[in-house]
Amino acid sequence: MEYIRVTKENIEKEHICCAISNNNDVQVASKKAWLSDRFDEGLVFLKSVERGKCFIEYIPAENAWNPIEADGYMFINCLWVSGSFKGHGYSNDLLVECIADSKSKGKKGLCILSSAKKKPFLADPKYLKYKGFEVCDEADNGIQLWHLPFEKETEKPSFKECAKHPHIDDGGYVLYYTSQCPFNAKYVPIVEKTAEEQGVPFKAIHLTDKKDAQNAPTPITNYALFFDGEYLTNEQMNDKRFLKLLAR
Repeated sequence: MEYIRVTKENIEKEHICCAISNNNDVQVASKKAWLSDRFDEGLVFLKSVERGKCFIEYIPAENAWNPIEADGYMFINCLWVSGSFKGHGYSNDLLVECIADSKSKGKKGLCILSSAKKKPFLADPKYLKYKGFEVCDEADNGIQLWHLPFEKETEKPSFKECAKHPHIDDGGYVLYYTSQCPFNAKYVPIVEKTAEEQGVPFKAIHLTDKKDAQNAPTPITNYALFFDGEYLTNEQMNDKRFLKLLAR
């Protein structure tokens, strides 16, 4: 497999892998704008030259849009290989490139979000364990921070205190999200409209600033849904999924 790094110079002509093919789609525009603003902060987006979900996105942890303490580490936003690309070792290729790049930049290691059991849109814990990652912190909602240090006795990353006990004071449904995930640009407004039609209290908080994201009340910031103050899920909702949730 051949891979290409998306940069400011080529981002307009390159696809961004997340099952979206139309460059005029609001999701594409949102994601590309978010990426473009992160390149100067050290973000790397490496993907297959073929269209499809086969890419890795990572950034120096001090610039990650998550409430973590991991100075000197590289934080993996997303490692996604699926569909016809699965089973060919491409995840290993991408991770090897990330490790080599991170070492060349003097990083202490890698860190990434996961959980004890596989959750949607999070790294597979079985794969992480197989590649040598270990859990270094866990929030009350079961979201875990995993790390792969490059040397023994390296200080472990951790969640900030604000993220260890995910809870908010607001009632009703409250969604924290960023533009890191392109699907939010399309589906958050749809869920907002659905909630309004159903007469359900719903507030969407769009995190558009790194500092706000780094001090959010949740380890996951690209999509975190709360209800009456309690964390519910990181799984992106469309109208049908949200209606199903309301019917529980």
